Amino acid sequence: MYCARPSLLYDLRHKQSDRHQRLAGQATPGAVFKRGFMLHPNAELRYSGPEVGSGVYATAFIPKGTITWVQDPLDQVIDLNSNPEYRDYPPVLERYSFRNRDGHYVLCWDYARFVNHHCEANCLSPGLDFEIAIRDIEEGEEITNDYGSLNLEFEMTCLCQSPRCRRCTKPEDFDRLADVWDKHLQQAFPHIARVDQPLWAYLSDRALVEACLKDNRLVPSIRNHLYKPVSV
Repeated sequence: MYCARPSLLYDLRHKQSDRHQRLAGQATPGAVFKRGFMLHPNAELRYSGPEVGSGVYATAFIPKGTITWVQDPLDQVIDLNSNPEYRDYPPVLERYSFRNRDGHYVLCWDYARFVNHHCEANCLSPGLDFEIAIRDIEEGEEITNDYGSLNLEFEMTCLCQSPRCRRCTKPEDFDRLADVWDKHLQQAFPHIARVDQPLWAYLSDRALVEACLKDNRLVPSIRNHLYKPVSV
């Protein structure tokens, strides 16, 4: 388990607080600041054990197709080329952030940074900045995603204990498993319109989602999140 350095966490929280205040001045009633986090409201942080640490668990039934997470304007998006000072803290970024399609590190300011990997994850992201439940999530079940879809830079030993556990999650998993993930997402996406969506108002691309609900062929592939370094 990596330990976050207090200086970095203070710096990130300080910046997030400043951004919160700036954005709050622009917010309309019912905006993100009312809720305080961008995970589904039927989710809470719990201690999973000494090997895994903390995880996010469902406090009530979450049906298939539910939007479980939306990327938040308060999430810290770190470009190491523009912010070289963060290169001194790789363990923090490795443990608590994911890499987006631009190669930037996204450090969620809320409980989303504690969502753990599972080789049979119950949540995945279409090629949009949110995740959906690809199957029903029962009360008390851990909410998980697949780290293979998060642009890993190194191999990670897996502790998910799934019968189909890959034992090791690798950077090449993205290309290898993207088609499988897309099938799960294509099957789950139409359910978005059939279940309650507490996070619907916080989507930045609602028009596109509505178009995809009318024509499932428009659902963006999870490959849209794949970071492709530019060769120099």
